[in-house]
Amino acid sequence: MTTMTLGKALNSGLRRALAADDRVVLMGEDIGDLGGVFRITDGLKAEFGANRVVDTPLSEAGIIGTAVGLAYRGFRPVVEIQFDGFIYPGFDQIVAQVAKLHFRTRGTVKMPITIRVPFGGGIGAAEHHSESPEAYFAHTAGLRVVVCSNPQDAFVMIQQAIASDDPVLFFEPKRRYHMKGEVDEQASLADQKPMGLATVAMPGDDVTLVTYGALVQTARDAATAAAEEGVSIEVIDLRSLAPMDVRTIEQSVRRTGRLVVTHEAGEQGGVGAELVARVAESCFEYLEAAPVRVTGHDIPYPPAKLEQHHVPDLDRILDGVDRALGRPNSLSGVEA
Repeated sequence: MTTMTLGKALNSGLRRALAADDRVVLMGEDIGDLGGVFRITDGLKAEFGANRVVDTPLSEAGIIGTAVGLAYRGFRPVVEIQFDGFIYPGFDQIVAQVAKLHFRTRGTVKMPITIRVPFGGGIGAAEHHSESPEAYFAHTAGLRVVVCSNPQDAFVMIQQAIASDDPVLFFEPKRRYHMKGEVDEQASLADQKPMGLATVAMPGDDVTLVTYGALVQTARDAATAAAEEGVSIEVIDLRSLAPMDVRTIEQSVRRTGRLVVTHEAGEQGGVGAELVARVAESCFEYLEAAPVRVTGHDIPYPPAKLEQHHVPDLDRILDGVDRALGRPNSLSGVEA
C-alpha cells in the first residue's frame, strides 16, 4: 500500500491504463507539457509521447468530436474537461453522438470514451469553475456516470472506466485532489468492486446518509459528530449515478427506516430527487419519516466569498439528520 493524494492516484491510474493498452489516448487543454491545470496528467506526455497525450485547442466540442472519430477507429480516448462549467460547449457531442452511436448502429459501433470532469465547489473559484452538472448526464440514456471520492477508488475506477466499452462521464471532486489515502497500486482490476456499485463508507443503524464525491468525507465527519450524541449514521458512497445502485440503499433504508441524501448540485431535478423517488417506491412501508434532501441552493453558483453558504457542510447535513429523526431543528429552532 502506498499513501498518495487523490490527484496522484488518478495520475497513477492513467499511467497504468496507458501502459496496458496502446489504444488509450489522452486529450485535453494543457494536459501535455503543463500536466493539466490540476497536474493530474503530470509527466505522462514525457513518458508516453505527444501522440498519446495530446494538447488540444480550446474547443470542447472539437475535443469530444475528435474522440468520437478516434473511438470509431478502435481507440479508447480519455478526454479531460478542464473545469466542470466548460463542458457545456461539448454537450451536444456528448448527448447526441457519444451517448447514442452504439444504439444508433445497433451495436456495430462502440464508444469507449472516458470524459474526465473536475467538478464541484470549495476551491474559492467562481461560476463555470465550481459547478455540479452531473444530473444532466445521468438523465441521458447511453452514458455511464461515476464519481470517485477517495484515492483508492480514483486509482481503480479511472482504469475501469477506460476499460469499459461504454462511454463514461468520470466526475472528480476537485477540492479533494489533495486528500491522502492508502492505494494498492498492485491491485488487479478483476478483484475490485465494479464501478457501478455503491459502497458503505461507514456502517450505522439509525439513519441512512447517501452522497457522492467531495461530500463523502463531510458525511463521514457528520456521522462521527452524530455518534457523540448517540445517533448512528450509515454513510453510503453512491459512486455510480447512472446506473444507480439502488439495491444497496434499499438494504440500508430497510434497516434504518430513514433516508438523507446530500449533494452540492441544486435540489430541483438533482440526483437526490431520483434517489428519494426510487426509495419511496420500493421502501415506503419501511420508512419511519419522509426522506430529506440537503443540497446546494437552486441558484447559479455564487461568488467565492459566499460559497460556504451554498455548499452543504457538516451543520446542514446534521440538521437534515435531525429532521429525519423528528428532532428539534437546530437551524430553525422548530420541530421538524
